[in-house]
Order: sequence, then C-alpha cells, then structure tokens
Amino acid sequence: MAINELVGNINNVLFSDYTVYALLITGLTFTIWSKFGQFKALTHGVQVIRGKYDDKNDPGAINHFQALSAALSATVGLGNIGGVAIAVALGGPGAIFWMWIIGFLGMSLKMTEVTQSMLYRNTDDPENPHGGPMFVVKQGFKEWGMGPIGSLIGGVFVVTMIISAITGGNMFQAWNVADITFTYFQIPQVVTGILLTVLAGMVILGGIQRIGAVAGRIVPFMCAVYVIAALVVVGANIGQIPEMLMLIIKSGLPDFLGGSSADASGAFLGGTFGYAAMWGVKRALFSSEAGQGSSPIAHSAAKTDEPVREGVVAGLEPFIDTIVVCTLTALVILSTGAYNRDAESDYMADAAVSIVQAEDSTPEKPLWTLETPPLPNMTADARRIRKSAENTAGWRDGETVFFIVSAEMNEETGRDYRKISGTVSKDDNDVWGVNWNTLESSIEPKFRVHEDNTIDYGIYGDYSGATMTAYAFDRQFPGLGKWLVSIAAWLFALSTIISWSYYGEQGIYYFVGNMGDKFAKNAVFMYKIIYSLLILITTLLAMPLFGPNKTAIISTDHELDLWTTLGLGVMLVANIPIMWIFSVKAMRAYNEYFRRMKAGDDQPHAAPPMTDVVEGKNVE
Repeated sequence: MAINELVGNINNVLFSDYTVYALLITGLTFTIWSKFGQFKALTHGVQVIRGKYDDKNDPGAINHFQALSAALSATVGLGNIGGVAIAVALGGPGAIFWMWIIGFLGMSLKMTEVTQSMLYRNTDDPENPHGGPMFVVKQGFKEWGMGPIGSLIGGVFVVTMIISAITGGNMFQAWNVADITFTYFQIPQVVTGILLTVLAGMVILGGIQRIGAVAGRIVPFMCAVYVIAALVVVGANIGQIPEMLMLIIKSGLPDFLGGSSADASGAFLGGTFGYAAMWGVKRALFSSEAGQGSSPIAHSAAKTDEPVREGVVAGLEPFIDTIVVCTLTALVILSTGAYNRDAESDYMADAAVSIVQAEDSTPEKPLWTLETPPLPNMTADARRIRKSAENTAGWRDGETVFFIVSAEMNEETGRDYRKISGTVSKDDNDVWGVNWNTLESSIEPKFRVHEDNTIDYGIYGDYSGATMTAYAFDRQFPGLGKWLVSIAAWLFALSTIISWSYYGEQGIYYFVGNMGDKFAKNAVFMYKIIYSLLILITTLLAMPLFGPNKTAIISTDHELDLWTTLGLGVMLVANIPIMWIFSVKAMRAYNEYFRRMKAGDDQPHAAPPMTDVVEGKNVE
C-alpha cells in the first residue's frame, strides 16, 4: 500500500543515523554535565526507591518504587528479548558492547528528561499530578512569553504519543500475545483478546494508583522469572562466559583499538564493526526509550517534592532494561550457540540442488532462486531441541528457512554471503519441500564453501527476534523457550498495555484539561473504554475470518509496527530539542540538590518494610 510505503520512508528519516548521533551527543553531554550522575542513580537512586525518602505529605499519587515500575513496565518487554536477538543476529556479538555504552549514556538522558518534567509538572490536584515533555514545553515557553508556541509544540508531541499508545502500546502488544498463544497452544486469538481486555480494563479504569500497584507487582515478578531462567542457562555454560565477554568487547572495538569484526560462521553471515555498533546503539536507545519522552509521564506521578530525586530514580531504568536484561539475553544467545547455529538439515552432496534465475528476473533487476529436491529429515539434535515426536521429519508447516550463498557484496556485513529464504510446506503425499523466494544480485550466486573446502548445502531455521531467544533457551533445555516466551509475552504485553494507557490518558488531559473537571473526566473515561476495546478488536482482526479466502485483516505485525515507529520517531525528534532547551534549569536543580544532600540538609529515615513499598502504603 502506498500509505505504508510513505510511512516507512518517513520512519527511515526519523530513525536515521543522524538521530542516533544526536542522542549520543546529548547523552554524553549530560553525562559530563552531571559529573557521571549514573553513579548517583546506582547509589542514591536505590535508597530512594527503597523508601528512605518517602513522605506521605508530598504531592503525588504513587511512591518512587511504583513510578519506576510503571515506567519499566512500558520498556522492559518483548522489545528487549527480541531486540537483543535481532542485534546479535545481524550485528554479531559486538552489538552488545555498544548496547552497554548506550545503556550507560541513556541513564543520563532519563535523569535529565524526568527532572525537567518534575520541575514543570502540574500538581493542582496533589493526588493526580500531570507531567511530561508536553507540559515542560508548554509551561517553559509560557514563562518566556511564548505560550501559544509551547502549546502547539506540546500538542504535536501528544498526537504522536497517542498514536504510539494505541498502536505500539496496545494493538502491537495484543497482536503479538494472541499470535504467540495461538502458535504454541492453538488457542483462538479472540479468546486471548477477551481475557487480555478484561485484565487490562480492570487495571486501566482504576487510574494511576491501580496501575502503579499492579506494575509494582508484575514488573519485579516478570523480571525475576526471566532473569532466573537466563541465569540457569548462563550457569550451565559458565565456562564459556569469560570467552563470550571477550568476544563481545573484541567484536565491538574498531581495528585500530585491537578489535576485529565478527567472522561468519554457521547461520551468522558476519558483520563489520560499523554495522555491529549501529545495531547495538539503535536497539539500546529504542528499547529503553531513553530520550523519547514517554517515561517522564509515569515518573511525574511520583509522590515527592524534590524533582531531582525522581530524576535520579529514572536513571535506573536503562541500567535494568539494557545493561542487566539485555546482557543476560545476549549471553544466553551467545553461550548456547544460537546466533551461529548449525544447519537444521543438509541436502546430500549429490542432490539436485541448483541456483537458477527467477522467472521474473530482468537485466535491470537480476533475481535468483533455488531448485531443490524434497527436504531431508532434520538432524537428531535439531529434533531434540524441538522435542519432535519419534519417526517424524521435524519440520513445521509454514516455517521459514534459508540457504546461504555467495553473491553480491553486502555492504552492511562486509561479506559476500547472502540468504535465500523460503517457506516449508507438505504436499498431499506427506513430502516436505520448500517454496524458495528470490535474491537480487548483479552477479550469479555460488554455493558457500566451508573452511575445509566442502560445499554448504545446509537448510537453516530462520529464527528472528523473540523466536531466536526462545530457540536459544530450547537449545539448552528443550521446551523451556516455549513456556518462558509464552509467560513473558503475557506479562510483558499486559504491563506495557496498562502503562501506555496512562501515557495516552495524560495526552487526552493535555487537550481537555482546561474544559472543566467534569468534561475532562468524561473524556478520559471514554478514552480508557476505547483503548481497552481496541485489544479485543485487534485480536478479532487477527483471526482468519474475513473475505472469500478467510484471511485475517491483520495477518502481520509489520503494518502496526510502521505506525508505532512513526509515533515514537516523532516523539524522539521532538523531545531532543526540549531536553536541550531546558537542560540548564535541570542541571542547575541537579547540582543544587546534591549540594544540599552533601551538606546533610535532608537525612534519610529508616527504610519501611518492602511489602509496604511494593503496595504503596504511606510512610508514617
């Protein structure tokens, strides 16, 4: 569709290398300006979320721990699990090194943008505060006598944020959890939609206090489940971990610093230093949402009279999201050999496998494809990983596989290895085969040759995103990936849906807050109802019920991803200037706050019971 192509082109501009460079420079500047405030987040920030500075008389709706949980619930999710897998699969181990770098810089981005929002938040109703970049730019420009301009910029930000909330924060999550549940357990998508709608609606209609209470329970639980599972796998491969860490660092450094690009091996096609660095930077920035302006909305609900205090708490987000969760995911993928895995099966050397020109190939656009015999059975190890039944081929109808050839140079990987992908199917005689797609190459592809000079006739399983992470767990403990990804999908989707509902709610309030309290409450209530019903509608449209061929209207997450990427991209581009414009005020407040802390002006009290912190009980 032309509209999808247009949106895709806009996204390419919004998420260009220049946007990444701008975020890098901004993060580095705030890191130096705050005198490496990241360490304050890891020390003082932990004391704050532990409740040592909580005061029931401070304005706000939820405590620091719940605010952090609400913000994390929108960032820690399938994007972390799947995003890391994508970065490793395409950029190699070196991508993780750059995720560490950006995770560290992202801590300063979060501290700054949340501090700004706390400085300009609206606390007219102390138990229901409102904040975020839209209020920062509105109030900030109003102080300079340019209120209409600030209101306009804030309005543009809100529109893109509501689009992101509806698509990426809601429909994208609902579609994915319904698809995963149907794939693994054959439960109809609409059944998932009904249950998810009821669960999310019960939380959303309860407001930020209920959202904070639920997030305060779900986020620690879902992180604990995933981290424990990852640690078990890493522990089983503990002897490889030092080697894996060295590989990450070596692959992430340029040649002049002693690094070297990751070699092609198995299913991994190799990757240049620049390609690894760019994938690591992008996945870290976009998974943690550092600099996009969404998290400050959740943190603005925190109960505190010290803006910087909540900013320091927010600095913990990228550390948990990127440095902890992403690193564990990467080590699982690397230590189990999932990223450079062997072929699921191999054609015999004398089999009739050939590379031919496709029927629709032209001199201007040369296309190549494969002609292959029936699929051989999967290897014993591949069938073990899948827990395939005895005396079966092991293949799944509709799954994607690929064949590696040597063709036109891939500038991104720095190698001439390319993939020809295809879809597995079974004919009426129960014979498995592959319907191969085409590859565009100006030179005729050749078979890949192994180091021992044998030809690679391997058929590789095409695992990407969260499915690669699940596959990595299954390589170590067959069946673990299926259940872990299913549980994670439900918890991550639910937590993301409820947190983004609040972001959208604050956007609605921004537009109607001045139209009277009754009108604003009714408008927000209608938004919550529509937002909840969209979960059910999305899963219904994902079922093959429509048209003469009984197809699904939403059969892929690609279109939804286009729109959510558009919203997030505009949020990012709009928020970077806002952070710079109001950075002086934020950093002045930051330095003044820690000067007072050093002077002993505000001493912490004894930490309350952890159960009280999680449940949001007031500190007496």
